[in-house]
Amino acid sequence: MTLPVTIHQNYSLIHQNTLGLPSIARYYAEVNTVEGLQEALTFAKENGLVILPLGGGSNVVLGDVLDALVIHINLKGLSVVRRDERQVTVTAQAGENWHEFVLWTIHQEAYGLENLSLIPGCVGAAPIQNIGAYGVEIKDYFVSLDAVNISTGNVEQFDNLDCCFGYRDSVFKGEKKDQYIIISVTFALDAVLSPRLGYGQLADSLSKEHGDSVLTALQISQAVCDIRQEKLPDPKTIGNAGSFFKNPEVDQQTMERLKKEYPDIVAYPVGEKWKLAAGWLIDRAGLRGVQQGSVGTYQKQALVLINHGGATGSDIMAFSQYVLEKVKNQFGVELEREPRVYR
Repeated sequence: MTLPVTIHQNYSLIHQNTLGLPSIARYYAEVNTVEGLQEALTFAKENGLVILPLGGGSNVVLGDVLDALVIHINLKGLSVVRRDERQVTVTAQAGENWHEFVLWTIHQEAYGLENLSLIPGCVGAAPIQNIGAYGVEIKDYFVSLDAVNISTGNVEQFDNLDCCFGYRDSVFKGEKKDQYIIISVTFALDAVLSPRLGYGQLADSLSKEHGDSVLTALQISQAVCDIRQEKLPDPKTIGNAGSFFKNPEVDQQTMERLKKEYPDIVAYPVGEKWKLAAGWLIDRAGLRGVQQGSVGTYQKQALVLINHGGATGSDIMAFSQYVLEKVKNQFGVELEREPRVYR
């Protein structure tokens, strides 16, 4: 029997986006089951409404009024699917908090995601963005996901290849954009911890704290949390969406030009291209800690845009455009916004 879903009208989302933007959803529903989600999709289809799925609201910029049915995905559940001496396969429902899921995997002695600790948001959004940090991306451990086809209401499965993962990218931001709502994700994690410490700051922090002792996954997770908390503001106290811009890639010729002019530029090779640190570019453009009206860059990390209080989605977009133009004019490099924009 299908569980009833309550459809709210003119619903405030100010507490459901980490930027703290005063957005109003024309229609809103929270779904706790797949059947509830399918019922909400039917309501949207019958009323000609655009669907806007919302998880933790940590990677979005919301407009003042969203003429849509906003569906908050609140599916819960964590399970160990199988375990052997080499691998532990786990499944998480889309509405689970990502960081709490990472901690759960560690306590299940399933390793690999500890470098992704404290990334805000829910599990369901992680494959869309192919979230990554400190040398690890979820594609490294991803097995499959289940998603509801918005058009048909049917549940379909996508494996690693189906998702076409790239840097902060997947098929759900391209060919399949706005066609599916993810309901669960499955990962194959390591049964034995094999620390990934290629990221210098993380390795240095752990070495300073623990010396040459054998590390635990919890120690790695805590070190990642410490680094993130040092650089990034807590959205519970300062409205923000985390890193607002992607690290841009440039060709060899552009890299050589920039290196001559800025010998200390932060970059690393990716195949035949170079990936630049967007935060360094914004900082060097003189924009760290700058504020215009209610919006500004974070004093400790220029890559983060913050809501000083009272900002709207339009304010965020206007200030981010100012940052884009400043960086383009100074370096000849185009930045790209990371959050999804809904107007």
